[in-house]
Amino acid sequence: MHSLPYWRLSGFYFFHFAVLGAYAPYWSLYLQSLSFSALQIGILMSLLLVTRIFAPAAWGWLADHTGRRVMVVQLAAISGLVCFCGFFFGESFAWIFIVMLLMSFCWSASLPLIEAITLTHLGDNTDKYGRIRSWGSVGFILAVVGMGYLLDTVDIIWLLWVVLAFKLGIVIFSHHIPETEVVGHSIDQDSIRQVCKRPEVIAFLLSSLLMIFAHGAYYTFFSIYLVENGYDKGLIGWLWAIGVICEIGVFFLMPWMMRRFSLKTILIFSFTCAILRFLMIGWGVEWLLVILLAQVLHAATYGTHHIAAMMVTHHYFHGRNQAKGQAIYTSVAFGIGGTIGAIGSGYTWGGMGAEMTYTMSAVSALLGMILVMWKMKALKSADKI
Repeated sequence: MHSLPYWRLSGFYFFHFAVLGAYAPYWSLYLQSLSFSALQIGILMSLLLVTRIFAPAAWGWLADHTGRRVMVVQLAAISGLVCFCGFFFGESFAWIFIVMLLMSFCWSASLPLIEAITLTHLGDNTDKYGRIRSWGSVGFILAVVGMGYLLDTVDIIWLLWVVLAFKLGIVIFSHHIPETEVVGHSIDQDSIRQVCKRPEVIAFLLSSLLMIFAHGAYYTFFSIYLVENGYDKGLIGWLWAIGVICEIGVFFLMPWMMRRFSLKTILIFSFTCAILRFLMIGWGVEWLLVILLAQVLHAATYGTHHIAAMMVTHHYFHGRNQAKGQAIYTSVAFGIGGTIGAIGSGYTWGGMGAEMTYTMSAVSALLGMILVMWKMKALKSADKI
């Protein structure tokens, strides 16, 4: 880690996920305060995911064309800040839709490129990725807990000012990250299209899509679900935070886990926990202990799955395919999977109820696990991931 810009990368992750910590649990409550229906909320919340279908590819092309990935991150950060200011100038569904679409397009650029930049800076020391990424979880925890208590005492409109401040932090840190040199490897013989046609890569991408689809109802309606069942916002903030606190522990445990288990085994474990978790949320909301245990499982359904997925992506897409590979993973998993999950949960929430919606999430995780078991190879840390 001699030349690694540890704190500059960590600071960016901190503010990026602080935005998410304020946004993901509470933005649906803000939209609900504007008297939008469940379907309208599902559509609006899906925009952050819809743009991930095509935006990462567009921003990735710009990064490849200019050869300056950090510059593209800086451009996206500033553009996202400007777009977010639009929320202060209107509250109609059409206006919120347009502003969220523009903001989401800019937001979608940052993470895939930062992941590629971070892994490039790490070089062969990818086992240290979790230490840097853990600062994003710290930012998420502070934001989600602080916002929960704040919203118990002030109006929901304060959410906009807090997110605006976090976005300013993203802009500041993006201007202190050094550019990286992208070096092609001799093993980069396959084109990006050829890599994507490999059965194990297809299985990995589809399983990731199913995992993020399974989280659609969680990210869109979890806070609303808890409020409707008598939970106060301060407790809701802690419930979100508990999951991410456990996630941080996983980030530090992952190097140990990857030395002892294949990435395939870790992914199967994550999917198994996801099946159990969503059934617990759907059918055990009246019991606080059940919801607490379900949130602890976030460490597996997001923490272990995310790092394992990053390592698998890094293995399949290397050298000059790295940024494109991260964009493809984000587009397929978070873009397509997240969009279908958010919009689909908006339909099923009103028509079938919360219990069946979360049961469908569990079924999705089961299908993802079957794909991993059936087609993926047992990649190990010895494979230089």
